[in-house]
Amino acid sequence: MILRHTKAVRMIHWSIALSIFLLFFSGFGQMPLYKRYMLTDIVPWTGDYWLTLYLHYLGAVVLMTAVGWHAVFHGIRKETGLLPRSGDLQESVQIIKAMITGGKEPPSDKYLAEQRLAYAYIAFTVGLLIVTGVVKVIKNLGFNLNDSLLFWSTQMHNLGSVLLLFGIIAHLAAFIPAANRKLLPSMFHGKVDEEYVKHRHSIWYKRLKKGT
Repeated sequence: MILRHTKAVRMIHWSIALSIFLLFFSGFGQMPLYKRYMLTDIVPWTGDYWLTLYLHYLGAVVLMTAVGWHAVFHGIRKETGLLPRSGDLQESVQIIKAMITGGKEPPSDKYLAEQRLAYAYIAFTVGLLIVTGVVKVIKNLGFNLNDSLLFWSTQMHNLGSVLLLFGIIAHLAAFIPAANRKLLPSMFHGKVDEEYVKHRHSIWYKRLKKGT
């Protein structure tokens, strides 16, 4: 087995994942969807506006802390493997085509091209949500802000939420193809099978063998 994700990386990943889940759950409670669909009849506290608001703030604090930790941690270590590269879109098409047809995939590094593109998409939507969310919090604290700024911040926050939800669904759906399933356990224990790395991540494998 080869270590793919360190304990720190897994902690950052799950902190972000769980905080986003809490944000979605509490955010939907603000609408309020739970009363409309009678969830409050089963779990009464889901209809408490102030409780869901404070849970939303808690999720936001955890998310921003985890994102900041992620940026500093990988920045200091100069780990840029997840950043998009030139040709990633074309390479992603080739990989997806190979998975569908059973053909040969192009040689890949530690992260597949579509994983780098997915990272950029998620990073953009999370960044959008953080910026617009901060504006909404400033307004809730009683500061007078421009009406146009508040309007567009709300619209962009809602749009970002929808985009992030679609991104998460696509992220989870990526594990449906058999070729990707061996990567899923690594988010829990950090390791992947060496033969899998050798054949699917040959560029990374060669670098590991050289000790670089």
